[in-house]
Amino acid sequence: MSSGAPDRPPVRLGTVRTSSAQDGFALRRLGKAVAELLGADSQDAVRLATALSELSRDLLGADRLTTHFDVHPGSRPVLRVTLERFGGPAPSTDALEACTRMLPTSQGETGHGGWVCLEQRLVHPLDGHSAGAEEAQRLLRSHAGSTELDDSRAQNRDLIAALERTRAQGEELKRLNEELAETNRGVVALYAELSEELEETNRGVVALYGELEEKSQQLREAGEAKSRLWANVSHELRTPVNAVVGLAELLLTDVDAAPAEREQQLSLIADSGRTLLTLVDELLDVAKAESGNLEPAWAPLDLRAVLTHLEGTLRGLARPGVTLTVTVPDACAPIVGDETMLARILRNLLSNALKFTEAGSVTLDARLEDPARAGAAGQLELTVADTGIGIPADQHERVFEEFYQVRGPHQRGRHGTGLGLPYARRLVELLGGTMRLESAPDAGTTITVRLPTGPSGAADDGARPAALLVVDDDAAFRTVLRPLLHGIADRIVEIADSSEAVTAIRRERPDGILLDLQMSGLDGYQVLALLSADPDLRRLPVVVLTSATLSSVDRERLVHARAVLSKTALTSGRLASALFTDRPAAPGPTPPEAAAEPEEGP
Repeated sequence: MSSGAPDRPPVRLGTVRTSSAQDGFALRRLGKAVAELLGADSQDAVRLATALSELSRDLLGADRLTTHFDVHPGSRPVLRVTLERFGGPAPSTDALEACTRMLPTSQGETGHGGWVCLEQRLVHPLDGHSAGAEEAQRLLRSHAGSTELDDSRAQNRDLIAALERTRAQGEELKRLNEELAETNRGVVALYAELSEELEETNRGVVALYGELEEKSQQLREAGEAKSRLWANVSHELRTPVNAVVGLAELLLTDVDAAPAEREQQLSLIADSGRTLLTLVDELLDVAKAESGNLEPAWAPLDLRAVLTHLEGTLRGLARPGVTLTVTVPDACAPIVGDETMLARILRNLLSNALKFTEAGSVTLDARLEDPARAGAAGQLELTVADTGIGIPADQHERVFEEFYQVRGPHQRGRHGTGLGLPYARRLVELLGGTMRLESAPDAGTTITVRLPTGPSGAADDGARPAALLVVDDDAAFRTVLRPLLHGIADRIVEIADSSEAVTAIRRERPDGILLDLQMSGLDGYQVLALLSADPDLRRLPVVVLTSATLSSVDRERLVHARAVLSKTALTSGRLASALFTDRPAAPGPTPPEAAAEPEEGP
């Protein structure tokens, strides 16, 4: 049996004869000493000595027992010890199994007896003429037997060494037990911590499950709201569109209609178009408000004019037997606000009140608080009260959800998108105000709106501008804009080709410029850049007009413009304020950088 092919031929270290038990003890010591001299560690040397002792004791009945020590040098050295017997019985199975458990063991029979070979692998490369090998040879040659006393002393030394190893192993075992106990304590603490974390995680999972249930409910409600949206909006859109299409076809086919009748039909078309535009604007504004892109356009406004206009336009919505009363404050100086947002808030509240009031009255009361009492910006309180059907207490919050309508028989004949109250409250919040609802079934509804306002920052000396110049390649829009500008200026100059704009401005020297943003050729950005680069033209007030969403405008390129206005819902007042009003400090919580513009400026 071999642990591997030796690098060099074996070298005989020596031969020892064994004929008694004392010789067996000597053989044990020799085997241990030789193994240690060749570099084996103490435990391997003890294993070899123990195996030799076991075999020599088992083979003492042989006529002659000779033990050969051979070393196989090289990079993988092996110490091979062969016990050769002449006559006598073969080694017992127990002895062979014991040796095999300790070392690689092989055995065989010959004509005169047999042999047993033990192999001990050595750790370090070995030369057959190394100091360890030569010392082992001298030790084996000098062996001349031993006395019983020598054997006893050797056994005692081995026993003491074994006891020392046992003690060291006991101490190591004790240390390992202490480490294991400490580890167990750590495991117990970790288990407790993990159990607590797991319990906390379970609580979190339960809470998350509850939150998911809530979100699922919200998604279901959102799905219902979407269904209501399509149902309500489709009806509300079809009504004015059908009116426009039907009346237009009637005008085309009835060429012999009287002028008064044609004028009435055109007026109905315009009213339906305005209704359709208002609905579309509300839907877009709700979407912009949801995304945070809807901003107030602060400017001086005439509250009396706003309220008077609303009363005139909404009086026709009142049912027979229902009176609409609008109370205007006696002292109603110009205030700062967003005229469009204010008008839409009041129009939604009043139209909603008129829709659900079958008898009695709908009133709008406006009251301006003294700025000295209400704060530097002052307060505008608007109260809309009706004697209508009222709203149950459990529906007070739900009526402010988009597209939600209180179900019941009162809905018959009353169509709507369900946007009125939610849209109005969102606009109130954007203006920095509050809205409070008080209502009960069959007891009517009262909605109170409080808005911050402030004094006008206008630098208007009452002089009417002599000329305004419009740069826009859209002829249809110039036609719409023309009457608005004639209300605030003596002369209007229109430029359709943007490449001629700067030349025309130098020639005409207008008091103000209205500049379209999207044009073929030079666009509004480029024209404004040319004006701002010219020392003689850079101080002219410029208002940029656009049909795009204001959030998509590149404001950094429009810093020299007085304001940026949407082309929808323009009025003479808004245009005049944007062109010729000093930029007032906006009331309410609007940030300073946003409040510095009279309109939605860059």
